[in-house]
Amino acid sequence: MSKRSGCRALGLDGFSKGWVAVLLDGDVQEISFHRDITDALSRSCDRAGIDIPIGMSDHGERCCDLLARAKLRPHASRVFAGARRWLWSEFSDPNDANREAQRRGQKRVSRQLWHLGAKIMEVDAFVRANPSRDIREVHPELVFLRLNDNEPLPSKKSAGGVALRRALLKQSGFRQIDRWLTDERGGAKPDDVLDACAVAIAAREPAGSLPEGAPPVDAHGLPMRIWF
Repeated sequence: MSKRSGCRALGLDGFSKGWVAVLLDGDVQEISFHRDITDALSRSCDRAGIDIPIGMSDHGERCCDLLARAKLRPHASRVFAGARRWLWSEFSDPNDANREAQRRGQKRVSRQLWHLGAKIMEVDAFVRANPSRDIREVHPELVFLRLNDNEPLPSKKSAGGVALRRALLKQSGFRQIDRWLTDERGGAKPDDVLDACAVAIAAREPAGSLPEGAPPVDAHGLPMRIWF
C-alpha cells in the first residue's frame, strides 16, 4: 500500500448488525464497527468507498453492473444487479415486488439483493442528503481481482478464498489484518472485514472505474459507476 497518498480514506462494508469501517490515513490503519451509515460516516475522511449500489435506474439495469460482471467472469454472479428504489419504497414483501416487476416487464429481484434493501436505501438517503461528500460505490471483488493480477479468486466463503484475500491484503500493506480477523468483530464475519479493507484500498487509490470516463447518472443525479 503506497504511503504517498494524502487521502484520508474510509472503506465500508455492511453486515447484519451494521457496518465495518476501515480507515487509511498515511501509516494509520484502523477498524471500527457502526450501527448505521450515519455513525460510520461521522468519521472524518476525504473519500469514502461503500460496497453497496449508489445510483439506481427505475428498471434496475446499469451498465456498470454489466461491465463488472463481464470483468469477474466466470464469477459474474458475485455482482448483485437489479437495485431499484421502488422495490423497497413501495413493497415490504419480495413476492409482491416481483409480481410488480413482472407487470412492468422488468427482471425479478433476487433474494440476496432483496435482503440488502434496507442498507441500499439507508445509503441512498445519506448520499442524496450529503451531495458535497465524496462517497463512491466500490465492489471489493473487483479490487481483489486487481490485487490478484486479474486472476479469478475462489469464493470468499471458502477457507482458500479467505486465505488468498488475507495474503493479498498483507502484500498491500495491511499490517494488522490477522488480528482484525481474530479479534471481536461486533458480529461481522471474516469476509466482511476483508471486503472493507479492499474497499478502503479503492477509496484511497482507485485504479479505475466501470464505466471509464463520465458515467450515466440516475434521476437524482447520482453517478452509476463502480470503482476498484
